[in-house]
Amino acid sequence: MTTTASSVRGDVPTVAHQPQAANGLAIVRLTVGAMFVWVFFENLGKGLYTTAGYAGLINYYLKASHAPAAWKAVMGLAANHAAMAAPMQGLTEISLGILLVLGLLTRPAAFVAFLFLGSLWISEWGTSWIWELLVPVLASLGLAIGRAGQRWGVDAWLAQRWPSAPWWLI
Repeated sequence: MTTTASSVRGDVPTVAHQPQAANGLAIVRLTVGAMFVWVFFENLGKGLYTTAGYAGLINYYLKASHAPAAWKAVMGLAANHAAMAAPMQGLTEISLGILLVLGLLTRPAAFVAFLFLGSLWISEWGTSWIWELLVPVLASLGLAIGRAGQRWGVDAWLAQRWPSAPWWLI
């Protein structure tokens, strides 16, 4: 094992100094981002960002899923306010997709994606394969933790220009 100046000082190495890890995280970031963009257009085509389409989907989850009662109450609130919730979900999905594909504000976007996908995963309990959303949920958490914007993204450029940026931003 070789000793670097970074390990002697006790510094935590960053992804920028581990090109293979940075490339791997960038691929996952691009994949999750592309998934969000794809899902946005798929849901748009299905009419799921309309009041009726959104309420119908949420009401299906209310009837068919095994989500906890407290979460079903939250879903019921969303269904009752579908005129607001539907476009907010669409905006969230396309925004997260674009930010992740661009590698801009990657850590906050990936953390929001983790929370968002986690909420969808809970909503779908018992209606779909358990791993269908769990994998992107955990991939999003890994992106937030792993500083996935440090390669092939706007965050990498910002990090070079702004080396003292807050750790949670870039």
